[in-house]
Amino acid sequence: MSELHNPQFGKIGYIQVYTGDGKGKTTASLGLALRALGRGWNVLIIMFTKGGHNYGELESFANLSQDLKKHFKIVNAGSDRIVYSNNITDLDRQEAQRGWKCAKEAIEKDEFQLVILDEINIALDLGLIDLEDVLQTIKNKPQDMEIVLTGRRANEKIIEAAHLVSEIKPVKHYWDIGATAREGIEY
Repeated sequence: MSELHNPQFGKIGYIQVYTGDGKGKTTASLGLALRALGRGWNVLIIMFTKGGHNYGELESFANLSQDLKKHFKIVNAGSDRIVYSNNITDLDRQEAQRGWKCAKEAIEKDEFQLVILDEINIALDLGLIDLEDVLQTIKNKPQDMEIVLTGRRANEKIIEAAHLVSEIKPVKHYWDIGATAREGIEY
């Protein structure tokens, strides 16, 4: 029997990766979350390196109906700024570790049908969490659980472990003409 076939539930859980330098990785994963919620799935989103509260998606999810909130959890695991390799702090490491601990426990306990690890590729690239631990955890996930890993610079081992990899690349971007991030569109 194929490792990807689950006759008991009739549903297969895959590992998806959304990576690349283009806009839309988080947006794509949030669309998937919305679709899954609409089908009654339990959804967990861990936002690595995004600890600020000025994200439109947080406002949207805070305003979900009580019925939908029973199926949804979002965790911010980052400081209130953009993290680069030259400005990593102990707080950045602690927050990433806290986020990973939450994700790992949820995966091992099989509490959610969809787990989105937003910007985990960046956290891995910056060395904020252990790559081998992430690989072992996602490879041993419950058979019917879908896991999505987003962020630039996905590690080759993550790509190899995935069933679907989408590389989002910029073809043309309004930032190239000096536009800035806009509330409701970029955040």
